Amino acid sequence: MKVIIVGCGRFGSELAYRLYLAKHEVAVVDHVKDAFNNLPADFNGRLIEGDALNQDVLHRAGIEKADALAAVSNDDSLNIAVAHIANSFYKLKRVVARNYDPQVRPVFERFGIQTVSSSIWGAQRLEELISHPEIRPVLSAGNGEVEVYELFMPSTCAGIKLKELFNIPECIVVAVTRAGNAQFPDGDFILAEDDLVHVSATFSGIEEVRRRLNARAEV
Repeated sequence: MKVIIVGCGRFGSELAYRLYLAKHEVAVVDHVKDAFNNLPADFNGRLIEGDALNQDVLHRAGIEKADALAAVSNDDSLNIAVAHIANSFYKLKRVVARNYDPQVRPVFERFGIQTVSSSIWGAQRLEELISHPEIRPVLSAGNGEVEVYELFMPSTCAGIKLKELFNIPECIVVAVTRAGNAQFPDGDFILAEDDLVHVSATFSGIEEVRRRLNARAEV
């Protein structure tokens, strides 16, 4: 896959290097030549110095034949503009952007640009790890609006039906693993201590799961 990365700060250079190691053809664009120093010495992708809003710069990066573009600079205005150009004028099917300032996120949404907000996502992850280490997020969608969590069932949940704990509108059980064997359970599945449950939930959904677990622990 041919990928263009706009922005070669710590975020962009890490993304570019990961894609390069995955054997993709990567072109990195930045208006500051020294920014390329953020890339590891063994990176062998293409480096294009210049303004990504300049059509000639995008052409030199190979946008006509690109499969994807990621606008990940520290400038939200630049990321919005470049992502919109790639979407609207070059018809790239895979366009993503970094949202640097969470207050600007609604602008990305109005343009229909798929974003990752590192500050929102990172803050939510840290809050979960600090406040609720017993429930671990393993997969995040979007900016963390929906996530897949894994949690081990405590002894206080042994013998109850799955639906007694997880009949929550914003929480869906993905799988239950017992003794190394995973299965798709129905609501009448009887839980046992140390069952590993994977659930897909919103933040409010997983908070309700925590509340129910705490309530059972206090009985």
